[in-house]
Amino acid sequence: MNLLNNIRKPFSYTFSNATLVLIAVNVLSFLVFAFTPLNERLFGLSVAGFIYNKLVWQPVTYLFVHSGFQHLFFNMLGLFFFGIAVEKAIGTKEFVLMYFVIGVCSGLFSVLVHFFYGKYLMSMGVYPTIYMIPTVGASGAIYGILFAYAAFFPRNKIFVWGLIPVSAPVLVIAYAVIEFFSQFSGSNVAHMTHLAGFGFAFLYILVRMGINPIKIWFGR
Repeated sequence: MNLLNNIRKPFSYTFSNATLVLIAVNVLSFLVFAFTPLNERLFGLSVAGFIYNKLVWQPVTYLFVHSGFQHLFFNMLGLFFFGIAVEKAIGTKEFVLMYFVIGVCSGLFSVLVHFFYGKYLMSMGVYPTIYMIPTVGASGAIYGILFAYAAFFPRNKIFVWGLIPVSAPVLVIAYAVIEFFSQFSGSNVAHMTHLAGFGFAFLYILVRMGINPIKIWFGR
């Protein structure tokens, strides 16, 4: 119990607009990568980089690398709309910890899955090119923040395409189903990282904050 109490020890509440700082750092990083020789292979997260070349910074830096303007724009849009509300609800310190714990854990989970899938391919005599492909973007962390939004504001409505009102928990469940089946589509989008974001957000809120989102959503 002492360990659990220490894990759940709350921060003093402060609000410092960390969401806007994260957005600014992401935009700045995008510009740096666009106009300098720095590249995704060095700062994105890959099996080759993190496991074999010991680029230990990758589980953090991949969160600030985006593959294009559209990727950056929609991630930052989601972070803006959901991040500010969550940050105001739990305070800046808790929000920043949540963001990075979910983001880093989602990335590491993806790397481990890629690593073992690559081992399987090698056992079949196939070279695992997946080891070289970097995972990039803040999507895992932002999906986690969306999950947290649904946990803290379960009755709030989100207007899909600006027209269709959907409750936050229903939107999370719909996204989870879409991401699960999209994982098998063969696209380059890191759907597994998005799902991991939901999963680690659930664990963070349950373990760190003592809140069970499932009970909140379904009244059990």
